Amino acid sequence: MQNKIKILALGDIVGDPGLDCVFRNLNKIKKEKNIDVCVVNGENSAQTNGITKKSADELFKAGADVITTGNHVYKKKSSYEFLDSMDIIRPYNFNDDDPGKGYLILDKGSYKIAFLNLIGRVYMMPYNNPFAAAKRFLEKTKDCKIKIVDFHAEATSEKRAMGFFLNGKVSAIYGTHTHVQTADAQILSKGTGYITDLGMCGNSDNVIGVAPEMIIKNFTTCQPHYFTFEQARENAQSINGCIFTIDTKSGKTVDIETLRIEKL
Repeated sequence: MQNKIKILALGDIVGDPGLDCVFRNLNKIKKEKNIDVCVVNGENSAQTNGITKKSADELFKAGADVITTGNHVYKKKSSYEFLDSMDIIRPYNFNDDDPGKGYLILDKGSYKIAFLNLIGRVYMMPYNNPFAAAKRFLEKTKDCKIKIVDFHAEATSEKRAMGFFLNGKVSAIYGTHTHVQTADAQILSKGTGYITDLGMCGNSDNVIGVAPEMIIKNFTTCQPHYFTFEQARENAQSINGCIFTIDTKSGKTVDIETLRIEKL
């Protein structure tokens, strides 16, 4: 596969169960699938949401090259202290003076990859315009052929719109946040790999990472409930993501494969 690389993107790593299954299985997956670079969403990697230095270190030790985040990135105030010093990005359309960086360029010697993190606005907080932020990113990374975008958003329509907005301008764009893998992985008309949501990594016997009884209480009462990420029962862990095969000369996706491994 001369002049081609494989980039593995894993969906939201949810709590200790997510860290555990990624730590035990990622290197094996990378070897079996001939992965060159791995990017993971780590905004839920700490118990009760957020990211800590410990959970970030574990993800890098497991085999991640870059960590993206989302709306829970500042859940743990300790994150302010390490975001700038590690290959972790927070949404670029946060305010400029917020802790952390919105994109980074990973130099692999024979090629470079620009990673961008964006956050949606539909059914979310009134963040800055992600489309305008994407345009700024494109201007700043003109010399980088390979560009990968994690769009952390709720609405399918907003994610699809961003996909077509960036079609032919980035190598791949994928959605995170909803924790359920979608069945629409495709290569768009101008060579951009796309999937609406990667899914999640962690306890598969749950409601998007949280114990079902807690979510049910939330829907059946008017009382607030504290969510925790439950440890998975035996054979109830899963890893979800997508593999983009990219031509390093053109920066286009030439093949796309969803990854869904259960009963880990």
